Amino acid sequence: MLPTILPPLTFAEAIETTKVFSVVGMLEKDQALITRRPFRSPHHTISDAGLIGGGHFPRPGEVSLAHHGVLFLDELPEFKKHVLEVLRQPLEDMKVTISRAASALTYPASFMLVAAMNPCPCGYLGDPKHACRCTYPQIHRYRSKISGPLLDRIDIHMEVPAVPYQHLLQDAQAEPSAEIRRRVSRARDLQTQRFARSRIFCNAQMGSRHIRTHCRIDDACRRLLEAAIDKLGLSARAFNRVLKIARTIADLQGAADIGVAHVSEAIQYRSLDRSGRVTP
Repeated sequence: MLPTILPPLTFAEAIETTKVFSVVGMLEKDQALITRRPFRSPHHTISDAGLIGGGHFPRPGEVSLAHHGVLFLDELPEFKKHVLEVLRQPLEDMKVTISRAASALTYPASFMLVAAMNPCPCGYLGDPKHACRCTYPQIHRYRSKISGPLLDRIDIHMEVPAVPYQHLLQDAQAEPSAEIRRRVSRARDLQTQRFARSRIFCNAQMGSRHIRTHCRIDDACRRLLEAAIDKLGLSARAFNRVLKIARTIADLQGAADIGVAHVSEAIQYRSLDRSGRVTP
């Protein structure tokens, strides 16, 4: 699971996460502190109040219960569109404000959003061994449930092809999660040092000011990004996210500066970011 390769919770993160679970009454008996990053996977029938928080007596929703952890949304287009749209604010601000007539409550919501979806309703669009049975209007309706502004706020888009049968039978050992976690932790340590004098602690939290300071690129990288913006129709928000991903790739490799290879790889992770993103 993804949480097994994420760096351990710091004490400050554990305190914040524990506060959220305590408000909801979800701390286990005799549990004084949350020590593992949360992993939340709500069903696609969830309401906007269940996802974001609210109710007659406002309480945190799934985005706050995933604070400093992972929020996994499987079958993303199956969620109601208005429910998905309320994710835009917490993805941008990393917090949720619930307003009522007499008061307003703010809950933390700094989480990693991971979502999965099929390429089309039948799931076979682009599959070399199965013919897609969907019509263009069906594919358009299916993909249009995910709005452009929401896609802009998702850093990485990856197409995952079907795994061939012979690969499933291979005995080759994959890289252990513990080794990946050590590599991720080293990169996070670099980021902690980088932002020691800031109120943030990782690349994902960088704003425009931090990007200008810590994501400097040379002329070759600028030309590559210019070509990507013209060809792929990247928005200003997607442009900033490409730079943050490139900075993270460089950190994972222990590189002090962002290079062309890092920017190129980051651009490849925006597969849904096209001018006509809902076309088959």
